[in-house]
Amino acid sequence: MDGKRALLDGRVAMITGASSGIGAAAARLFAQEGAAVVLMARRKERLDALVEEIRDGGGRALGVAGDVTCSQDVAQAVGAAVDTFGTLDAAFNNAGYATAGTPLHEIDDETYDRTLDVNVRGVWNCLRHQIPVMLRSPCGGSVVNTSSVAGTRATGASAAYVAAKHAVIGLTRAAALEYGRSGVRCNALVVGATRTEMMDGVLAAVPELEEVFMAESVQRRICAPVEVAQAAAWLCSERASFITGAAMAVDGGASAV
Repeated sequence: MDGKRALLDGRVAMITGASSGIGAAAARLFAQEGAAVVLMARRKERLDALVEEIRDGGGRALGVAGDVTCSQDVAQAVGAAVDTFGTLDAAFNNAGYATAGTPLHEIDDETYDRTLDVNVRGVWNCLRHQIPVMLRSPCGGSVVNTSSVAGTRATGASAAYVAAKHAVIGLTRAAALEYGRSGVRCNALVVGATRTEMMDGVLAAVPELEEVFMAESVQRRICAPVEVAQAAAWLCSERASFITGAAMAVDGGASAV
């Protein structure tokens, strides 16, 4: 890297939702920037393929299949990070679930529960297992949680998703306040429309939302997953050492208008 130290050199980072989209982009980027990555997702085959790709490129990677809605699965992933790499000092809690196009009063219980479980309980489970390890580290730690423009205002996403992503910012700020003096930073990304597998599913169900999402960005485009990953990597690094409790926009200017 032109003689410069890699952004995440020597760090151990856990990334959830790592089998596709933003999570997979982050896995590749974090490894390129020197981190040992512990990747968690439900789809084991995709996870194994990504781990192999990173290792073939000279990176350090471990895959732990699991569901962030299950506390035991998250504990297993955190434990595997410590057992394999000795510590955990960064985390990108990115796993999410979204729907759109269904009015609030027509959202069924299953969709509501799934949306809140993945987006809120998933982050909750990650925080409560990751932070104790970081508190034991003399170097502290940094956590980044994926929220959304829907975490700051209503969008074309479902009401359940809007509520869930507001909650992610709340959890992030609470954790930042409680653990900041102990050396653990916690920030959220306010992500705009991003070209992921999940977004493709939403647009397949409600095609007209593509124009809506593009119009919200002052750049008039949909974000690439790696652009979100770059923001997460920076927040996890020492270059963001005085940033905690922030909800940082990665939305092409959608929050500015």
